Amino acid sequence: MMAALGIVVFALGILIAVALHEAGHFWSARWFGMKATRYFIGFGPTIFAFKRNGVEYGLKALPFGAFVKIVGMTPAEEDIDPETGKPGADDPKAMWRYPVWKRTIVMAAGSITHFALALITLWVLFSFVGIPDVNRANEVPVKVGAVSQCVSKTYVYDPATRTQKACDPSTDPKSPASSLGLQPGDIIVSINNHPIQGNQALRDELKNDVGQTVVVQYKRGTEIRSGEVTIPETKRLKQDTQTPADKVTDADLERAGLLGITVDLKYKDLPVVRYGAVDGVGQTASMTASLVGRTFESLQAIPQRIPNLFSAILGGERDPETPVSVVGASRIGGELFELGDWASLLMLFATLNLFFGIFNLFPLLPMDGGHIAIAWFERVRSFIAARRGRPDPGRVDYYKLAPITLAVIGVLGVFVLLTVTADFVNPITLK
Repeated sequence: MMAALGIVVFALGILIAVALHEAGHFWSARWFGMKATRYFIGFGPTIFAFKRNGVEYGLKALPFGAFVKIVGMTPAEEDIDPETGKPGADDPKAMWRYPVWKRTIVMAAGSITHFALALITLWVLFSFVGIPDVNRANEVPVKVGAVSQCVSKTYVYDPATRTQKACDPSTDPKSPASSLGLQPGDIIVSINNHPIQGNQALRDELKNDVGQTVVVQYKRGTEIRSGEVTIPETKRLKQDTQTPADKVTDADLERAGLLGITVDLKYKDLPVVRYGAVDGVGQTASMTASLVGRTFESLQAIPQRIPNLFSAILGGERDPETPVSVVGASRIGGELFELGDWASLLMLFATLNLFFGIFNLFPLLPMDGGHIAIAWFERVRSFIAARRGRPDPGRVDYYKLAPITLAVIGVLGVFVLLTVTADFVNPITLK
């Protein structure tokens, strides 16, 4: 139930962001005196509408975005203005009649709105909500995740899984965790009366207890339990090793003891740090720069991720690095909402807004960046013609660009169809 509510809340947040994107176009156009006649949220059948100061506002049935009508974006516009009965391009307040810098601001206002939303979200996150401090992970009590029935005595690479080979219960020693009857969710309290506060403390204690019989105290619910087990000697990867799994040598291993558990440490369980309103500005700037870099890296990697989308749709394993649609993002947002991981939820919302803003500025029609590129191309071309004493070549003929525009729309349409399908049949999940 909470996950479903979270999906709705996150999807509503995206809809509001898109509506504000269009409002950015609308407000900036009106500010400069351009004629804007419609502002609607949604598409399809109209639920309600009203008119004020020459502008029709309304809500439509399909909540898949928003749109605004600014009269005369190009001189070739043929839409008839219902007030005058003439083509919108002939209106003295038509957008194309205004200086290129004003048109640039209007067309970029949508992306600027996304950037503003991202910055505000990140500032609120760093200043007041707080983010988990990964440097304090060892302050978090050790919670048992999965329990293994055995422990491997040494490291053996498994080509099938491309990681360490799983232990064999028939030949490897039984794990202390299994002998104790540990269950997921148990909290390791102490070993031989030595308090265990964090995963590093557990690693250090087990390393010192190799071959010894120890008393492990753990908490299950509100009940404190204990039991005796012998810690087997094993060889495990050193904590800071960066060696690929198939290249591990003895130099990458250390003598150690193991309980036979995975530690259940979630991002939201880490201690939270809040920077305050002033220091939050610096943290916001730093994170924004990092997210912008990662956004361009993600965009560059999209082509090589497409084959995995096809594979995921056909039943293969979904690579968590593959692109997601708004459907997939909302699903992930819903799961974060259910987990109460507000930091990750806000970070996801900020990341999406940065992505929307950057992508929409690409110099290709029908994106806003395409209109901006054409406006400046016209301006530069007119300037060069004037310098050479030649006639102004005039405006770009959008009709001649139609094949390119349709091709871009087609590619984007196929990409959206792929991601939406994958997000329905084989979604990325945090569970």
